[in-house]
Amino acid sequence: MVRALLAERGPHARKLRRVVDLLSGDWHTLAELVRLPAVPRRTVQELLTAVGDDLETSRDRFRLAPAKAADYAEFRAGDDLVDPVDALVPRHGEHLRSILADIADVPPPLAALDHVQATPETALKRALWLDTTYDLAGRTLLCLGDHDLTSLAVCAVNPAVEVVVVDVDDRLLEHVSTRARERGWSVRTVHADFRFGLPPAVLESADLVFSDPPYTPEGMALFAARAVECLADLGRGRVLLAYGFSDRTPALGLKVQQELQRLGLVFEAILPAFHRFDGAQAIGSAADLYVCRPTSRRSASPGSAKTAIYTHGPQSVEATGPGSAALAALVDLAPRPESSPPPKPRAPGWADPIGKGAASLAVDLSGDPGPWLLRTLLACSPGRMAALVPNNHPNVSSAAGQQELRSLVDTRFALRFLRSTPDGKHCVVVADQVLAGTLDVGGLTVREVLTRAHGKLGNVWREALVTATRGAMTKREARERIGEHDDLELRLIDLPRHRIAELLPLIRASASR
Repeated sequence: MVRALLAERGPHARKLRRVVDLLSGDWHTLAELVRLPAVPRRTVQELLTAVGDDLETSRDRFRLAPAKAADYAEFRAGDDLVDPVDALVPRHGEHLRSILADIADVPPPLAALDHVQATPETALKRALWLDTTYDLAGRTLLCLGDHDLTSLAVCAVNPAVEVVVVDVDDRLLEHVSTRARERGWSVRTVHADFRFGLPPAVLESADLVFSDPPYTPEGMALFAARAVECLADLGRGRVLLAYGFSDRTPALGLKVQQELQRLGLVFEAILPAFHRFDGAQAIGSAADLYVCRPTSRRSASPGSAKTAIYTHGPQSVEATGPGSAALAALVDLAPRPESSPPPKPRAPGWADPIGKGAASLAVDLSGDPGPWLLRTLLACSPGRMAALVPNNHPNVSSAAGQQELRSLVDTRFALRFLRSTPDGKHCVVVADQVLAGTLDVGGLTVREVLTRAHGKLGNVWREALVTATRGAMTKREARERIGEHDDLELRLIDLPRHRIAELLPLIRASASR
């Protein structure tokens, strides 16, 4: 049966022969039999079935029975080919140990964001390939999403590079920022959900962009389009993408490549099975490295960008909404002045302010993996707002999470958490606007900054001080009070959550010194 299986794969049997090599040696888990030769899980399982009674198992590990191993010699690959970049990895043991420690402490992956952790060796391999292929010193590398911590690996290999990490996961941004700050590396972290646009500060700013997007045609197209928007020079810039598909589903690979070509990207190189993962066994726990050269700056406009881009969770391509009962409860529970009409549910999107000036607003955040609720509170300006969020939302599921959110917006909104929704799966977060007359000058300053979250922080902060002090502080005095901060050119809504939490006390204190 093994001979027939190899014959069926024709000239592509080499990877399967490497699985036989592994089985002929020490014990290996199914995950290792998938990842090391980059063979889809289903294909490995077919081989194990073909081996049959000659296979030994022990605690979810497999090997050929020693007495039978010689019988499979003709099926083995018999080679020891090593990728030249893979050969560099063992020479950087200190860097690998650092990456291992960083990944050990990375926030748990979120299935709703298609997080699948790359191996530490892969993170280091990416860094070594980038450093040996490009002149990184003094250049800017932008990482669109970085749960694999490619940013930290690149800085470990070449501390002279400037790195910007843009991600929707505030937990990840804090982790990267903390580790980089401890080591004196130049890493800037910025928050964004790419479906709703990019912060102005990162547009046309990078020499190289690296991303490991969701492996759907929609996800790949969106992330690649955003990557092109970030390149400063289309002639010299490059977009580097991780993408993998099973050899059982070539049509999916075709759809993705067609999407990339539609964006005007030329494939300068495709390095097969370059990336390895602890997971993603359907695609052999491996992905290729696409080296793409842009030919035009084609962006994903808000009208054309698709919000369902993931393979899992409420924002997956095949996901359905929360249901009419939960949405009806959202509208019913939204407090509103008697004279105002019932609010209409709106989908999330904070590239531009939503609900500005509205008496009341209802927002469907039922697919929120964590960051949207805060961003929506920063983006909109209603007198009253109600948001439908999952019961397991980090700012809903615990008293500590609720208090953390309150501490960020308490000068603008008083929050209530109503769990009595018909489906029992969602909570309505009600935000009532706080009256300015109840705040001291420090609170008023913070409120002014929060109210203008889409303005450049330095300008907004200065004007907030002048407004809160009723003109007692001049613009020049306000500028001196603010001093120097790294994020003054960014918008508040683009800052990572931990950075917002650090800045608000400074903003409050600047009004009273």
